Amino acid sequence: MFNTIADPAERTDCEVLSVIRFLNAKKVKPAEIHRQLVEIYGENVMTDGMVKKWVRQFNDGSTNVHEEARSGRPSVVNDGLVVKVNEKIHENSRFTIRMFSDEFPQISKTVLHEIVTNRLNYRKLCSRWVPKMLTYVHKTK
Repeated sequence: MFNTIADPAERTDCEVLSVIRFLNAKKVKPAEIHRQLVEIYGENVMTDGMVKKWVRQFNDGSTNVHEEARSGRPSVVNDGLVVKVNEKIHENSRFTIRMFSDEFPQISKTVLHEIVTNRLNYRKLCSRWVPKMLTYVHKTK
C-alpha cells in the first residue's frame, strides 16, 4: 500500500518535522501522527512523546522545522590542527602527549589525546604510537 522509508539516511529531521506540522495543521491527533510516521519511516523514527512535544510547539505558534543552532563551546579541533598533529607524529613517533602540549600550548592535553587516539586512530604500543590497524606481519613481530 505505502512505500516505507526505513533507512535513516534517506530522511532528515526537518522532513519528519514538516510531516508533523502538516498533519497537525490538518487537525490529526498526535497518536495518529505517530502511527503514520512509524508506518512510513519505521519504528525508530520518533517516540510518541516527541511527536506530542512537537505538536504542542506547533500549536503554540512555532513554525520552524529546522534545527536551531545550539549554544555551547565551539570545538577547537579542526582539520588543520589534526594535520599539524599528524605531521608532528611523523617527525617523531616516540612522542608523548606532554611533548605535544609544549608544541601546542593553546590546546589541552585531553584534547591532544583525543586527536591522537580518536581522530588519527593511533594507540600506544611499547612506548611508540602506531596506527591501530596492524597487518599480520606487524602483529607477529
